[in-house]
Amino acid sequence: MADLAKILEQSLPVVRETGQWIQSMVNQIAIEHIQYKGKNDLVSFVDQTAEARLKESLSNIFPEAGFIAEESASDFSEVGDGYYWVIDPLDGTTNFLHQLPIYAVSVGLIYQKQPVLGMIYEPNRDELFYAVKGAGAHLNGLPIQVSSQPTLEKSLLATGFPYHDFSYQDKYLTLLKELMQKSHGLRRMGAAAIDLAYTACGRFEGFFEANLKPWDVAAGKIIIEEAGGKVTNFSGGFDVIFTGQIIGAGAIFEEFLGTLQTHWEN
Repeated sequence: MADLAKILEQSLPVVRETGQWIQSMVNQIAIEHIQYKGKNDLVSFVDQTAEARLKESLSNIFPEAGFIAEESASDFSEVGDGYYWVIDPLDGTTNFLHQLPIYAVSVGLIYQKQPVLGMIYEPNRDELFYAVKGAGAHLNGLPIQVSSQPTLEKSLLATGFPYHDFSYQDKYLTLLKELMQKSHGLRRMGAAAIDLAYTACGRFEGFFEANLKPWDVAAGKIIIEEAGGKVTNFSGGFDVIFTGQIIGAGAIFEEFLGTLQTHWEN
């Protein structure tokens, strides 16, 4: 087993420095720099450069690990049971390009296809969330926990709207209608990594989204779990990284999942 504590110690400055570099580029982006990977799926040289920086540094820290990274990944079928860095160099690219200050660097390390280490850095507030399996979750060095609020009725929830695959839009909107009536409200931040980090520290009671990629959730999954929460797919199974579905919460988890499942057939 790799020395995860040492890998974390060496990796945290890399993630923070990458996020700070991204922050320095906010006013350097022009419309001609924006590319489209698909419908409403934007990318810029900032995403690509940040990913290259991360891969180079993380390779030096842990050369045995492979990579699953947003700007260079194509097929997950070859992913084995070894160690892989799972990287979203800039989660919330659309926010970043519109100068909306909600975006983050998300870096997870998986082993046997499950996260064992996660780091999420939000540069606008200089907040670095991180966790190692079995060692708890932290924000800027201080322990964090999920919300202990026991009822959905008194909870603030986060989600992500469909933005390129609209095949599940109708049942999604039906679910949103019920959750709007049964909770303190819903927030759509535009960056799944931030939704997950905020759920881990109790700012949100829960988060759910469909049609996500491994780099969207790998870091956040273990941070929530190490903060005392539960994370599954919409069927209640623990295969989250490669299914595209995630629901995570603290004390409301069972009620939250049950409400979701009344509207969502897999």
